[in-house]
Amino acid sequence: MTAPGRLDQADTFNQSPAYEDVDLYRSDQPLKDAVAANGAGGESEALAAFGRRWGSAQMFDEARLANDHGPKLRAFDAKGFRRDEVEFHPAYHHFMTESMAAGIHATTWQSDGRHAPPPSEVARAARFYMSNQVEAGHNCPITMTRAAVAALAFEPALRDQFLPKILSRHYDRRFLPWWQKTAITLGMGMTEKQGGTDVRANTTRAVQTGDGYAITGHKWFMSAPMCDAFLVLAQAPDGLTCFLMPRFRPDGSVNAIQFQRLKDKLGNRSNASSEVEFAGAFAWRVGGEGKGVRTIIEMVQITRLDCAIASAAFMRSALAQAVHHARHRRVFQRLLLDQPMMRAVLADLALELEGAVALVMRLSRAIDRAPDDPLEAARARVLVPAAKYWVCKVAPGFIYEALECLGGNGYVEEAMLARLYREAPLNAIWEGSGNVMCLDVLRALSREGEASRAVLATLGEATVDLQGAKEALGSVAQMLTRGDAEARARAAVERIATVAAAAALRENAPAAIADVFARVRLGEGRNSTYGTATLSAPEVTRLIDRVLPA
Repeated sequence: MTAPGRLDQADTFNQSPAYEDVDLYRSDQPLKDAVAANGAGGESEALAAFGRRWGSAQMFDEARLANDHGPKLRAFDAKGFRRDEVEFHPAYHHFMTESMAAGIHATTWQSDGRHAPPPSEVARAARFYMSNQVEAGHNCPITMTRAAVAALAFEPALRDQFLPKILSRHYDRRFLPWWQKTAITLGMGMTEKQGGTDVRANTTRAVQTGDGYAITGHKWFMSAPMCDAFLVLAQAPDGLTCFLMPRFRPDGSVNAIQFQRLKDKLGNRSNASSEVEFAGAFAWRVGGEGKGVRTIIEMVQITRLDCAIASAAFMRSALAQAVHHARHRRVFQRLLLDQPMMRAVLADLALELEGAVALVMRLSRAIDRAPDDPLEAARARVLVPAAKYWVCKVAPGFIYEALECLGGNGYVEEAMLARLYREAPLNAIWEGSGNVMCLDVLRALSREGEASRAVLATLGEATVDLQGAKEALGSVAQMLTRGDAEARARAAVERIATVAAAAALRENAPAAIADVFARVRLGEGRNSTYGTATLSAPEVTRLIDRVLPA
């Protein structure tokens, strides 16, 4: 019996139940609309099964464990010999097992290294989007393993050796030579402490030795150091070159890859990022000497879209939890969801998410079709960096606003919102910061010429009846023809991405959603905070109901 005046668990009330045991697919109307519109509707049952599995209470708890108990570097064994191994909590290995069994790293490639036919990208993007709503860190090696196949295409013989292990659905965590394992994962190391994004300033050197190269130097950030091989950039005699560096040399000895420390990061705690020294490490060349940027960019184009998909997933997770909380929490004798200002905030957030999801899924379709459609290939080249810029920039502020909807409950570590908030800035940094994305859009528009103009014309045709779209594209054209185009690139790229999102909504969503998105984000122009958009009561209700069914 509870003592008078003392509270126990039974006295706790007016708290929202845990957001768990949800179907991450069937509860998400914008995602379902985008999947169907982009050709993967036949996958709906499989995606719903994936959504139920990943939305379970167990998976959410495993995510907490994987992030509470981060990786540890074991540079030496008990006898003082170098091992350079990274240890993880079992929860991390559980997520790797689940994602690789689902083929999130592999289903967009065929056994001969060619791109799998449509809708492989769209179906895979939907799974990647759902998995990132639960646990993001493990998806770093997942996305790099998938994307590495594009770079390895420059060395077909090497690719064909590794491809069966890359495409395997069996996660193999053992520290063994790659040829002894049932499956492998691949990482990447490009940046150095003196250059960062300016990889042409790299000082790491590669010297040819027999069947490979000896690489000496360092990487300031090398992602996923537990992987079985890494794509790295180093200076060869003819210039910056891409290499594949395995953890073990061909003779079975441990390669000279010496991890100095793991980065102590703001977020992304379950994933390991490292500083590394190469002491004559063995590697194979991938692509021609001096062609390193051209080679690695094939991989980076894919990982950039994954950054945008993941950021949209963080936004979805944060908003779904905010709506869930608002449906159960009472304030001033009314549910939070019935409070006018709260409804305005949630609807404004929902509108932003609609555009982000539509855009990344439409670009997944573009990559699906790119091998056979030059216009879709141009769309991907121009709009992937624009989408990464916009979605990844929006995500941190979006998640903060969703966190505030939970009040103090959102700010404590027991809630998932704090982890999402720490995670959110990273995708804007990974694979090129915001300024780099804008420069890439400018280069694509310049170099692609007629193809890039066709992409912008297609966006104009798709949004011809949407408020503000014509004016937005017109202002982009004016900015890009000025002498200070580079200084104004952020404004231009944001408008391109917003118009592209409106065009995607015109294809993906009910007409009313595309109309209100264009009116609020293009016609009226967004304000500095959420909850300030001019939305009618029916529009508010419809947007909120699409986020999470009651």
